[in-house]
Amino acid sequence: MTVTSRTASSHSHSRSLVLTSLLTVSSFIFLPAITELFRSAYQNDEYTHILLVLPVSLCLIYLESRNISLQPEYAPRLGLFLIFVSAVIWWTGDTHVLVLGRNGWLSVRILALVALCIGCIIGCCGLRIFRALSFPVLFLLLLIPPPTWLLDRTIIFLQQASTDATFALFKLSGTPVMKDGFVLSLPMLQIEVAKQCSGIRSSEMLLITGLILAHLFLRTFWSKIIFVAFIVPMAIAKNAIRVFTLAMLGMHVNPDFLEGRLHHEGGGVFFALALGVLLLLLWILQKVEGRMLAKSRRRQTGVDLVTEVSS
Repeated sequence: MTVTSRTASSHSHSRSLVLTSLLTVSSFIFLPAITELFRSAYQNDEYTHILLVLPVSLCLIYLESRNISLQPEYAPRLGLFLIFVSAVIWWTGDTHVLVLGRNGWLSVRILALVALCIGCIIGCCGLRIFRALSFPVLFLLLLIPPPTWLLDRTIIFLQQASTDATFALFKLSGTPVMKDGFVLSLPMLQIEVAKQCSGIRSSEMLLITGLILAHLFLRTFWSKIIFVAFIVPMAIAKNAIRVFTLAMLGMHVNPDFLEGRLHHEGGGVFFALALGVLLLLLWILQKVEGRMLAKSRRRQTGVDLVTEVSS
């Protein structure tokens, strides 16, 4: 028994050593891209969410791996296939750098890095371990910076949706308003929902927070889908409420609100409001899950009783 325990411990140690070595070598190979990625995350508001992804992923992997009772096993074929896919992605990015641009090249390079890391994990630990840790591992895909074309389209979508939602709020409040593109004309002022007002940064943070909450506190697939699907409308509503509140305060209380601290530093207040609504939805979905689970258990108990009586 002692010999078996020592052998298993030795195999686990050697497996961890191989995986750590592969991931370390991978990090050195991709070091220029990793350096540029975090430099962009520090310098650009649209990429600040990237700074949270790696520590959150590593923390979840560590915590969830402690509860896994599965025995790891090598899966070299699938691991090598994903490493090959990573190499193809790398080559594609390098041969099309002029078409992709610097930002697109970085997105492709980080995608190759994530594919390589997943290949190393599956190759050293097996597919069953990967499935058990699928969320924190696949969460690393959020390290990929959105390409410029995708980011621009997302910002325009948020601008348009926020403008439409703000226009609807003014209509509901009885305030005379006209809309022309991203510009709202009111009796006392004009408001433009500019790119800086699209809420892209807070929307990305809300999405990451929502994904983590759904993974940690919801059990069924359908409830997770409902919760995550609610994030984008919530982000748009949060942005519209912010614009509407600032405009109403500027018109009816003090014009300084339009350029004051609430305008430039009040994003956290409205983010907290949106997060509060998400937490309320989370609580409701947990209650629904609990009731459904209780009904399922009662049905199962009834089936077991019928089976015992019949036998």
